[in-house]
Amino acid sequence: MIDENSGPPRPVPARYVLFDVDGTLIDAVANQRRVWAAWAARHGLDPAAVHRVALRTRPLETFAEVAPERDPQACLAALHELEDEDVRSGAYAAFDGAAELLAGLPPGRWALVTSNYGHRVRGRFARTGLPVPDVVVDAACVAEGKPSPVPYLLAAERLGAAPQDCLVVEDAPSGVESGLRAGMTVWGVNTPAPVDGVHRHFTGLHEAVPAILAFARGGHRDVTG
Repeated sequence: MIDENSGPPRPVPARYVLFDVDGTLIDAVANQRRVWAAWAARHGLDPAAVHRVALRTRPLETFAEVAPERDPQACLAALHELEDEDVRSGAYAAFDGAAELLAGLPPGRWALVTSNYGHRVRGRFARTGLPVPDVVVDAACVAEGKPSPVPYLLAAERLGAAPQDCLVVEDAPSGVESGLRAGMTVWGVNTPAPVDGVHRHFTGLHEAVPAILAFARGGHRDVTG
């Protein structure tokens, strides 16, 4: 009698890891505060008040709330100028564990998904010595940013990955929502308490490194941890 289940084992699907950048791999909190402070000073606004709004909104939404009488495109151009200058001259640091993590991932199996622009991400990575993957989905790639699922779905498509085989690593509520809406596993890092919805939570990126590498190498599928 032939055992129909005795054939060769089915191959395990490849796993993919999709990273947010600011707050997840790169510590840019102080840089963002300085940029927004300089922008606020140009417009005669209170830097602390502007930064509080900028933390929870996208730039055009920030301008609409803190400077509704000003041309939003002019505001955006000024912000871009300041951000580009900060990439050239500001001090940046990668979170502990980032270099080890990215170096240990299988080539072609990870991507960056950021609300920033690609040239700034590459500039920051060059400053911190981190490798840049082939796939970078930035603000210029999508019409809908986080918390829409579009950025993470596009990254998966470009990697040739199914959403269910992707792990999203995030620190921000909008990014977590984006990954969840894309149907992916989402782990949170670099926050003292879990962001609502994450499947696993790590207070620091370095604590997550072994688990992320195990996921990428097909070691486990534990999403609850």
